[in-house]
Amino acid sequence: MATGETKSKWSGELSESHSGKPNIVRLTYGGKAEESAILTLAPATITGVWNSDQNKMDNRLYYGDNAGILATLLYDRTVNGNVDLVYIDPPFATNSVFKSRSRNDAYEDLKTGALYVEFLRTRLILLRELLSDQGSIYVHLDSNMVFQIKLVMDEVFGPTNFRAFITRRKSNPKNYTRNTYGNISDYILFYTKSNNYIWNRAYREWTSKRAEDEYPYVEVETGRRFKKVPIHAPGERNGDTGKPWKGMNPPKGKHWQYRRETLDEMDARGEIYWSPTGNPRRKVYFDQSKGIPVQDIWLDVKDAHNQNIKITGYPTEKPVELLQRIIRASSHTDSLVLDCFSGSGTTLDVASQIGRRWIGIDKSTEAIETTLDRFRSGLKPMGDFVKTKNSGMQQPLPLGYKDSGDTPLKFIHQFSLYATSPYKGDLDEIVLGWTRFAPDH
Repeated sequence: MATGETKSKWSGELSESHSGKPNIVRLTYGGKAEESAILTLAPATITGVWNSDQNKMDNRLYYGDNAGILATLLYDRTVNGNVDLVYIDPPFATNSVFKSRSRNDAYEDLKTGALYVEFLRTRLILLRELLSDQGSIYVHLDSNMVFQIKLVMDEVFGPTNFRAFITRRKSNPKNYTRNTYGNISDYILFYTKSNNYIWNRAYREWTSKRAEDEYPYVEVETGRRFKKVPIHAPGERNGDTGKPWKGMNPPKGKHWQYRRETLDEMDARGEIYWSPTGNPRRKVYFDQSKGIPVQDIWLDVKDAHNQNIKITGYPTEKPVELLQRIIRASSHTDSLVLDCFSGSGTTLDVASQIGRRWIGIDKSTEAIETTLDRFRSGLKPMGDFVKTKNSGMQQPLPLGYKDSGDTPLKFIHQFSLYATSPYKGDLDEIVLGWTRFAPDH
């Protein structure tokens, strides 16, 4: 595989001038508003619906249109510029309506084309303002609009703040697709507010076989498993790393990865492997590995696919493991996480479980009810939705119940619930059911 170098290393004439500034490709369509108009959207009027007196982390769940609520949060000094992570799973422009497993209306996804692009662009601009300088945003989409929104995000966040185009395997292979390839993937666009962003590298656990395959050698003296890797890297250097070491030059067109003094220290510790022909390579030990670094193709966080997996039954619900990976990678303990299409509450649930503060927004009463049910009673086996019809909030499990493992179920009740005005009591019955069975607050 060819390895590129900076253009300063090119000995010939460059084909075109380069100013050094990003040359952004912009998406043009009817109805595209000026950013200034979006940033001066009228804020929504907010009314309190329910509040926990133990809400010390100021967790918030909002019911209403997210554009007005985001515009309101621009005036909240505790939020504006303080959000470390945004994850959103917006409508996918499918021109469809969705119902929950209990056949209740969940949400509509009827905006398509330019209307959809501007709908999402408006919210992306507002979210950008709310992000902290170390903040990140993940936008979950499918092939309908991911490429258009990639262009929009380049414009809103800057192409240099693009970090990854993640492909996720969402389902098992489909054997009923006859006229094209099976649709088993969706996509996550990962951008940051700046170059100085929170990043906790994600790892997967090693399997015994993969560890043996990738670390095939065993050090006789210590019994430690290791692999051999080159100690040189592409590109010539004029400094210390380009000079001879142990009487040999780096290969043509390359340089040593480390200063010669460092290589001497590594060799003295026995960390350099010398081949029979005198070729040095570095020993990388398995016991120093944190795990398998996660790449930009995710095969291990599929949606619910068997009767034993636990879910809420809300349409397009994403797996807990997906949000755990994203939230751990791009936030710290006590970071503020925001999801303005919060749906079944997976983002909020995971954020609570691992010690992050959160703000969730959704305009669907079914979403709010599902989230409150989840906060109080956790998830239910997927098979439960097949065997019986869900009739509203289930009875809560007793305190101390252990959810099919060693970890006690964590009831989430430290939050406040708000709605946009005029509020017509849409949530009153739901909240009554919540307060009747919620833990003391």
